[in-house]
Amino acid sequence: MLKTLEKWFEATLWNGRFVVVVAVMASMAAATAIFYMATVDVVYLVGHMLHYADPSLADEARKLLHDQTISHVVEVVDGYLLATFMLIFALGMYELFVSDIDEAHGSKTSSKILVIENLDDLKARLAKVILMILIVTLFEEALNMKISTPLDLLYLGGAIALIGAALFLTHKAEAHGKETEHSGD
Repeated sequence: MLKTLEKWFEATLWNGRFVVVVAVMASMAAATAIFYMATVDVVYLVGHMLHYADPSLADEARKLLHDQTISHVVEVVDGYLLATFMLIFALGMYELFVSDIDEAHGSKTSSKILVIENLDDLKARLAKVILMILIVTLFEEALNMKISTPLDLLYLGGAIALIGAALFLTHKAEAHGKETEHSGD
């Protein structure tokens, strides 16, 4: 009786992992929504840019349109990166908790980007996307930043240096991981 109860309980625990499918579906829905919003933003952006070549546009208005366009492009890139984050998260959670995605493993186009082997793989891929989002956000803020004192310029330089250090460390960690992987062969 106790063995049967233990077997049933363990089966229930093991099958409980399928609750992750709810998070996977919600993450895919969020990714789709963010891709849609970013694409709509691009369509409106292109529509507004058609006025850029208007010869009757004053220089000040053209400069304002230019600056707003650059800012909107950065926002769109940020949106696409966030959607990519949600997509990688959904696929990674599915692969880790539910099943391998056979289409991804057999596809040359997946190029191991979406094939998640373990939780560390998922964390590493998500961390890279988060770093890219931070870089884009810093770029967007730098475009809108009004530098009025030398300290403002120092803060901006410090932020850029920190981003550079983060990129360097990420690259070094990736290279170290590849060296360890090859030495274990």
